[in-house]
Amino acid sequence: MTSVNTRNAKIERTTKETSIAVSVNLDGTGAFDVSTGIGFFDHMLEQLSRHSLIDMDIKAKGDLHIDDHHTVEDTGIAIGQAIAKALGDRRGINRYASLDLAMDETLTRAALDISGRPFLIWQVEFSAAKIGTFDTELVREFFQALAQNAGITLHVSNLYGANNHHIAETCFKAVARTLRHAIETDPRQKDAIPSTKGTLKG
Repeated sequence: MTSVNTRNAKIERTTKETSIAVSVNLDGTGAFDVSTGIGFFDHMLEQLSRHSLIDMDIKAKGDLHIDDHHTVEDTGIAIGQAIAKALGDRRGINRYASLDLAMDETLTRAALDISGRPFLIWQVEFSAAKIGTFDTELVREFFQALAQNAGITLHVSNLYGANNHHIAETCFKAVARTLRHAIETDPRQKDAIPSTKGTLKG
């Protein structure tokens, strides 16, 4: 059984392209210490931590002389693996959550199922290839890696928006807020796995 007092995990992942260390506390306060060498990505990861209330310590070093792709994707892999490990058998969690999140002119919807069956539906378009120096296509790559490795079904849809920074940020915040609710313990079934199959491992 996964105790609410032990929902912590650490993942270290090293390849020829990146070296990533991630630790998470699912029952935290949204405290974060993030350093990836990519300023905009750090800002987005801070939003993910703060609004999910998952404490995150993320240290990433990657081949940024090539581009940001490997660092962003591998960080998503490591965070997803850490969340999956911290969830354990997923006993007692709410499991499902959805939310429409507004930010100025932008509205983005996120819905997820901590099902053990990874899947991403991504209905988000950007009007520019970059936000500053950050490739906007990497936002999807991050969430693909996160969903795949956390074992969650994740749907993200930007309903409207004009500012690409706002569109990206609402994606991270909306996912964070739905993740926060889905991983919380349901007091009515705190000792049960929320599935008729008796497992949320796929």
